[in-house]
Amino acid sequence: MELHELAPVMGSTQVGKRKGRGCGTGNGKTAGRGHKGQKARSGGKVRVGFEGGQMPLARRIPKRGFNNIFAKPLTAVNVSALNVFDDGAVVDAAALIEKGVIANCKYGLKVIANGDLTKKLTVKAAAFSESAKAKIEQAGGKAEVV
Repeated sequence: MELHELAPVMGSTQVGKRKGRGCGTGNGKTAGRGHKGQKARSGGKVRVGFEGGQMPLARRIPKRGFNNIFAKPLTAVNVSALNVFDDGAVVDAAALIEKGVIANCKYGLKVIANGDLTKKLTVKAAAFSESAKAKIEQAGGKAEVV
């Protein structure tokens, strides 16, 4: 094969639509923009959420509670996910990432009580739910807050 013989795979490229080039193209005259109105004009765009002057939905719906924009959310891990470790293992964020249980742990780890634990583990995390702590200790392990 030579350089001049290279070609893209059949069907992988398409010729662009030529707007406003006659009625035979199906995109002549108004070029698919319809007749008049804001969207027919050049530069006639509206911002996201704009509803033509009507009060936008985002402003009509009541705001509830307090949303802390500086919050550092903890990564949640179920107790049942800890069964991938061997008996007597020390489980922390780095160990969970290494095993592929979680993808990353930016601000800390919280263990929640979904499922059952069958192994005796030492779990190190930023927070535990009360029932998760109870399940870990019931299995013979320890729950350490770091």
